[in-house]
Order: sequence, then structure tokens, then C-alpha cells
Amino acid sequence: MILVTGATGQVGGEVVQALVRAGQPARALVRRPTELPVEQAVGDLDDPASVAPALDGVRGVFLLPGYRDMPGLLAEMRRAGVERVVLLSSLAAVATDTRNAISEFMIRSETAVRGSGLAWTFLRPNAFMSNALRWLPQLLAGDTVRDAFGDVPIASVDPYDIAAVAVRALLDAGHEERVHLLSGPERHLPAQRLAILAEVLDRDLRFHALTDEEARADMTGRMPQEYIDAFFAFYVDGTIDESLIHPTVENVTGSAPRTFRQWALAHRDAFAPSPDGGSG
Repeated sequence: MILVTGATGQVGGEVVQALVRAGQPARALVRRPTELPVEQAVGDLDDPASVAPALDGVRGVFLLPGYRDMPGLLAEMRRAGVERVVLLSSLAAVATDTRNAISEFMIRSETAVRGSGLAWTFLRPNAFMSNALRWLPQLLAGDTVRDAFGDVPIASVDPYDIAAVAVRALLDAGHEERVHLLSGPERHLPAQRLAILAEVLDRDLRFHALTDEEARADMTGRMPQEYIDAFFAFYVDGTIDESLIHPTVENVTGSAPRTFRQWALAHRDAFAPSPDGGSG
């Protein structure tokens, strides 16, 4: 039995689907029951004791980072007989300057997993292709997308491929105490990703790069200030480099990672207006 945390999220949801396709028994940890193709258990990762019932019979856990008591959470897993943990981390854990809020919780999470006594694998993906979904409100309102960091190329990765690597690390030997760097097969600027999306949607879309001052103003109120500072450290100061293309997805899964065009085609309906005027 594999326990999947974040099972309704971008990566966790793909992990659930990949386990189903593999015919592997899986259980989703959720805050409240929802529609999923696997068994569900209710629990809160910020309350380690509440997770204990979900761990019955579990041997592997797909784990998200950043919870208040990561050591306590991992201790519950070890008591329950869990053998391995695959942690979704990020390059923030090894940024050239890790003095920011995102790096801090990634480092804290990795440190707790390393010290847990469980077999572990860390996934450090580049930015997700699915981050393009944050453009949806602008695309519903018009044909211009305004976004930050327009001069930063990223070899973004499809959550589908992150999940594929996660499942192999959960099910196969040889991934213990390994860090998997994950990317897609191409690097793009935001305007290039939007141009691909425009072709897929058959729309004439334009990208407007925000200045750093405009970007800070746009982010203010939508996320904590310490996260804004972290993103500027990553993408303006260049403390991480997500332009690098890694062979890991193909090496681990035997399949080439998906391109952004493939991601866009697979999620085209998400950008289509629904009859009531919302997204499809």
C-alpha cells in the first residue's frame, strides 16, 4: 500500500493516477472526502497523530514538504512500519543563497526526512508546466498575459512526469538516498510558452513582461512578502537555475519527458470557457 499526500494537487493527483494505472494499491490522505479513484483516509499533515490511522499497512509514502512538525510526522510513519518516503522537494533546497522562506522549509523538510531512519528519495523538479494555469483568469478576460520574470528561461516539467518518477522510486529498488533532478526536454521563456499555448488554443495571444516593480506590486497581497522576496532571489538574483535540462525522467521511467506542447494539448479543455462563463 502506498499513501499519497497532496492527492488532490497537481503532482499528488498525477501520482494517484499513475499508481492506479500500475495496478498498485494506493490510499489518498485528504482533509475531507472527495472524488478519487482510490481509497481515502482523512487526516491533517500538520497534526501527525491524525495521520496514524491512514498509515495502516502502508509501506511507501509520497510526501509533500513544509509541514509544522516534519520529524513528528515521519516518526508516526516509522512507528507504523513505513519503509520508504519519496519527498517532493525543489531546487530551493540547494539555491546558492538559501536565506529565504522557501529554501528554509525545503531544507527543513529534507533534513527531517534524512534523519527519519526511513529509506528516502528526493525529487527536485524545475517549475511545473501547469503553472501556466495561473494565466487562466487573464486569458478568460482577454488576449494579453502579463507576468513576471519574462527574461528567465525555464526547462519546466510536466507534473505527469514528476509523478512517473515518484512511482518508480516508490516501487523499485535502487532509488534509496538519491536526489532526482527533474526537467522537461526544452527551455522556454514565458512568451515562448504562451506562443505554444496560443497555437494549441488557436488564439492570438500576446505576452507583456512586467517590470520588477510591477511584478512586486502584482504579487503583493496575493502571497506573503517573504515568498515574494524568495521568488525575486531565485529569478532576479539567479540563485537557482531552472534552465538546465536533466535526463532523469527518461533514465528512470524509460520514456522521454513531455514537451510543453504535449502538456498544453492534454490540458486544452482547462482553458476553454464553460457555458456559464467560467473556465471549462
